[in-house]
Amino acid sequence: MAWDEAKAWMSGSLNQKLYEGLLEHAATQPQRMAFRKKILHPEDMPWEMSRQGLLKHLLNEHMNTRMETVDAYMQVIPPGSRSGKHRHLAEECLYVLEGYGYDLHQDCDVEITDSYQWKPQDEVKRYEWEAGDVIYVPPCTIHQHFNGDPRRPARLVSCINRIYKNSGLNDLVQIEDAPEYDPNVVLTAELVKKYLAVAVGEPA
Repeated sequence: MAWDEAKAWMSGSLNQKLYEGLLEHAATQPQRMAFRKKILHPEDMPWEMSRQGLLKHLLNEHMNTRMETVDAYMQVIPPGSRSGKHRHLAEECLYVLEGYGYDLHQDCDVEITDSYQWKPQDEVKRYEWEAGDVIYVPPCTIHQHFNGDPRRPARLVSCINRIYKNSGLNDLVQIEDAPEYDPNVVLTAELVKKYLAVAVGEPA
């Protein structure tokens, strides 16, 4: 009879009501969700001067909304400028609200064993886009967005699933910063207008 391992599993005095906690969490979820926002107004959406560029966050786990699975932000790329360059394990889609331009994508060879390793392939692919298009970014692809209009801004809405991050796979690597990035700047709506107005040649 295979009872030798009883000496191991029968040891220990720690006691915690972990399953009870799961039941309580499930039972109280409707109450918690009742205090989360179903409607966000523009003033509820924070700006960020990020290494990826000028962002206005639409949905984020820190914004007290009912959204549990998706993060989304609007990216504003000044005339003739570009986003930062990064890569992440999660796939991403972006809807082009305004403007035109192109993406540069570089696929990576990925190996997951005891460690996670990725190596960029030699080929860099270019994809043109304009207002009304959806840009798809595959998993583990190095990518960057370029505004092709020297006079007007481009605006993109990015959506990405939180499941990768919540599964311990928040593999986000910044390779190049956006030209506008300044860690000492606090981005505001008025400052965004100045970035755009100066580039377009209009009064700020």
